Amino acid sequence: MVAPADTARDSLTVLCRALLEEVDDLADRLTARILEREDVYGALGVPVHDDLRATCRASLERLLTQLAGDLPPDVDAGALTVDAGRRRARQGVPLEVVLRAYRQCGRLVWERMRVVSSERFAGVHDGALLVVADDVWRILDASSDRLVDAYRREETRLRGVEIGRRWAVLEGLLAGRGHEPAWALDAARLLDVDPEAPVVCVVAPAGDGAERGSTRSSGDDPLPTGEALAGAFWHVRSAELVGVVVGAASAGDVVAALQPEATGPVGVSPPVPGLGQLDVAHRWARLAARTLPAGVGAVADLDDRLPEALLAEAADLVPRLRRAALGDLLDLPAAERGTLLATLRAVLDADGSPSHAATALYCHRNTVMYRLARLEALTGRRPADARDRLLLGLALVAGDDDG
Repeated sequence: MVAPADTARDSLTVLCRALLEEVDDLADRLTARILEREDVYGALGVPVHDDLRATCRASLERLLTQLAGDLPPDVDAGALTVDAGRRRARQGVPLEVVLRAYRQCGRLVWERMRVVSSERFAGVHDGALLVVADDVWRILDASSDRLVDAYRREETRLRGVEIGRRWAVLEGLLAGRGHEPAWALDAARLLDVDPEAPVVCVVAPAGDGAERGSTRSSGDDPLPTGEALAGAFWHVRSAELVGVVVGAASAGDVVAALQPEATGPVGVSPPVPGLGQLDVAHRWARLAARTLPAGVGAVADLDDRLPEALLAEAADLVPRLRRAALGDLLDLPAAERGTLLATLRAVLDADGSPSHAATALYCHRNTVMYRLARLEALTGRRPADARDRLLLGLALVAGDDDG
């Protein structure tokens, strides 16, 4: 026979009050059940007896008091659940583990109510349990919902804090604070990396006036995803995207990984010895990117483009260098100037050999000799002279299509 609703609620009160008398034993049972199934608590260092059991006991006591109808009206029934959700999020316990523990709590209470009804009250309240079952599980579901909401809110807050801390640490490293040993160690701990592991920096300048947010997928982004570098730290700034690759033995592997997805200029630094030198690596990577033409999807290794990097670093000297190296050659008509510059490049590429240069230019060796004589007369420089050869080579690197 099923009990009327009022009688059923009275029976629920009796059973819950009876269970409150054994709440410590129930807390022990619940803790044991959770630990039997989940090993994450120990792995994360959650203190079992000081935290997990205390949470189990408090949750059981609050649930039983609420189901008994004895909770004061001014007490928030879900406050403990919210607190538990937040605490587990801070401890890093996965949400599914927390929910399983909460379901274990509800199952244990339901099982014990049936046992107590049968053994202590000779089954008098068995029928009542059928009536109140929906109410019991509705309360448990509502508590679970609050638990999930509290956990996710705290998780989101912590993620924001973590992102903020990581952003501040990377900004500090790029500003040179890594040269302070204690600061560099703290940064390595936060990023969970070896502070002395080699570091390669990647810089991808944003397009002019590009609006950069928290993602890297805009059309102005020279590295749409950066997914090729697993484990890299990506740091978004107003005018550039910075990648930090910890443990990279060479820049070559980084260049090879990024080249397929580069849609704009990207610079890569040589490895530096640890996070403390990230500001140096960043300056080198930025300089490497500056050696590439705007709008060209390519990745530059600084060590492969050192002459271009030196010129980019002293861009105001480039016109002077060109004039000092090439002299009156720059004042010739474009066609004649282009022919002589092409000859100069071929001679330098051939280590000064007119014969090899003639082969590359598909002309006679005497033609090359005539042009070399004219070059020397116009520039006052001799490709056979080591210093003049260096200056002429730099002038060609700086550009041979302008005057």
